[in-house]
Amino acid sequence: MVFTTLAHHIDIDWLREAYRRTRKSGAAGVDGQTAEAYATNLEENLRSLLERAKSGTYQAPPVRRVHIPKNGGSQTRPIGIPTFEDKILQRAIAMLLQAVYEQDFLDCSYGFRPKRSAHTALEVLRNGLMNMKGGWVVEADIRKFFDSLDRAHLRQILRQRVRDGVVLRLVDKWLNAGVLEAEELSYPEAGTPQGGVISPLLANIYLHEALDRWFERDVKPRLKGHAFVVRYADDFVLVFSREEDACRVLAILPKRFGRYGLTLHPEKTRLIEFRRPPLRASAKRGEEYRPETFDLLGFTHIWGRSLQGNWVINKRTAKDRFRRALRRIAVWCKRYRHAPVVAQWNVLTQKLKGHFGYFGVAGNSELVRRFCYRVTCTWRRGLLRRSQGRHMPWGRMSKLLERYPLPTPRIARSHSVLA
Repeated sequence: MVFTTLAHHIDIDWLREAYRRTRKSGAAGVDGQTAEAYATNLEENLRSLLERAKSGTYQAPPVRRVHIPKNGGSQTRPIGIPTFEDKILQRAIAMLLQAVYEQDFLDCSYGFRPKRSAHTALEVLRNGLMNMKGGWVVEADIRKFFDSLDRAHLRQILRQRVRDGVVLRLVDKWLNAGVLEAEELSYPEAGTPQGGVISPLLANIYLHEALDRWFERDVKPRLKGHAFVVRYADDFVLVFSREEDACRVLAILPKRFGRYGLTLHPEKTRLIEFRRPPLRASAKRGEEYRPETFDLLGFTHIWGRSLQGNWVINKRTAKDRFRRALRRIAVWCKRYRHAPVVAQWNVLTQKLKGHFGYFGVAGNSELVRRFCYRVTCTWRRGLLRRSQGRHMPWGRMSKLLERYPLPTPRIARSHSVLA
C-alpha cells in the first residue's frame, strides 16, 4: 500500500531521538557549526527545526565536499558533509522511511540495515558458495553510483510507497542542494551526496528496485540452476551454479542498469569460475585446478585447505585494502612523529584494534600478523626521524614495546553456519 500521511509521526520527541542517534564527532558543514555549539540551545533549535520542516520553509544548505584517497591513493572519492542541523533532519526522515522500507527490503540486502553488517553478508556468501560447492560468480562494479543515481527514477520509486508531501519535499531539497567545493558552489543534475545521513537509505531503495526485486522476481524463475545475490549498498556479487545462467544474466545486466541511468565498469565487472577444486590432484601434468579469486567488502575470497584437508573458502585481506591501511598509518606516523610516545601508542592501539576487529577472521591470521609487524616497523621509522641521529635501534624499540605494547594480533570472528 501507499502511505499518504507520515509526517505527523515527526514531533519534538522524534527529533530528540534523531539528535541522539546523530554522530557528534563528525566534521562541520558549510556553516561551521559543531555539535557542541548546537547543543547549547538544543530545545529551541529542535523546535525551530521542526516548525520549518513542517511548514515547508526549511532550506537545505549546500554540502561541503572533500576528497578522500581511494584505491591506494591513486584516485579520490568525493564525500559530502552536511551541516549538523541538516544531519539531524536527515536522520529523522531516514528513521521514518526505514520503518516503511524494512518491510520491503529482501534478505539479500545487508548494507546499513538494523542487525546486519558487512560480516553478515560475507558469511551468507561463504555459506551459500560452500553449499553449492562453488560456482560461477559475477563480480560487478557500478561506476560512480552515488554521482550517477537518476533522481527522476528515485522520485518515481519513492512515490510507489510514500506520497507524503512533507517527506517528498524534504528529499527533493536534499537532492537539489548545492555542493560547495573550494569556495565554488555547483548544482549537480544527478546523484545524491555520498556521505549524507539519508544517502545510504536512498541507495538501498534505488537498488532494491533496480536489482534485488528484479533478480528475485524476473531472473531466478527463468534460470536452470540455483542462484543468489549478496548486496551491501552498491557492492554486490551474483552467484550461479551453472555457467550458462551466469553468462545470460551477465549479458543483460548492463541493459537493466542502463534503464536506471547506471553504468557497470567494463574492467571491474567480470565472470569468475569459482568451483571447488577436486579432492585429489589431477593426474594430467600433475597440476591441480586453481579457481580464480574475487574481492568483496575488503576481502579476497579463495579456496584453501582446512586443517582436516578439506576444501573450504577462506577470506584474506584484499591487497589494495592492506596497502591502503598501511599507507594511512605511515601518513599518520609522519604527521604526529613529534607527539609524545604515549599519545602515539594510544592512537596506534585503537587503529590496530579496529583493524583486528574487521579483518581478524578465521583463515586470515597470517595477514593480520603481517599487518601488525608492518605497523611496528612504520612506527619505528617515524620515531627514528624525530632527530638527526639514529636513536631507535631494534634493541631500544623492543624495550619501548615492553613498556607500550601494541595489541596482539587476534582472530575476532570465526566462521558461523547461518540458516
